[in-house]
Amino acid sequence: MQNKPTSPNLEVWQRGPVEGVPPLLQPVAHALLQTVEEANKYLQDVDDRLLWERPAGMASVGFHMQHMAGVVDRLFTYANGQPLREEQLAYLKLEGTTRMGFETVTDHIRHLEWQVGAAVDVLRQVDENQLTDARFLGRQRIPTTQIGLFVHTAEHLQRHVGQLLVTVKWVQSIN
Repeated sequence: MQNKPTSPNLEVWQRGPVEGVPPLLQPVAHALLQTVEEANKYLQDVDDRLLWERPAGMASVGFHMQHMAGVVDRLFTYANGQPLREEQLAYLKLEGTTRMGFETVTDHIRHLEWQVGAAVDVLRQVDENQLTDARFLGRQRIPTTQIGLFVHTAEHLQRHVGQLLVTVKWVQSIN
């Protein structure tokens, strides 16, 4: 996806443009791809039994992983001017619970990778002239724009990946 070599010492944004993504959306693609890299890094040594630990009542590792993938799916649906589908609403209700297909750390990582990959593919198809077009968020139809939804997706994932790191460190320290 990148035009420049991938060095483990460089963050995604430092490696150059993501191929095919319009210039105004490069920061969004970079943040989404950075989230995947960081999740992979932070979870590489996490035992599957720690997925649902909730130290001090904090959200679990499993919740953060499911939520990040769900946020991408939901906000990109709104960015495309569409309402959420029933399966998206069902997924939202089950975030933070163990269920078939989400039994292992690897399951969660693969799901996030797939969702982010699909999102980057969507970004490649965006017409930059429509980025300020009106869009609506949620059942309350909160007014926003297409670019607003894309940018919020990126920042929301980065916030959760930070929380994920803290949770991973904590559950590993107490187990």
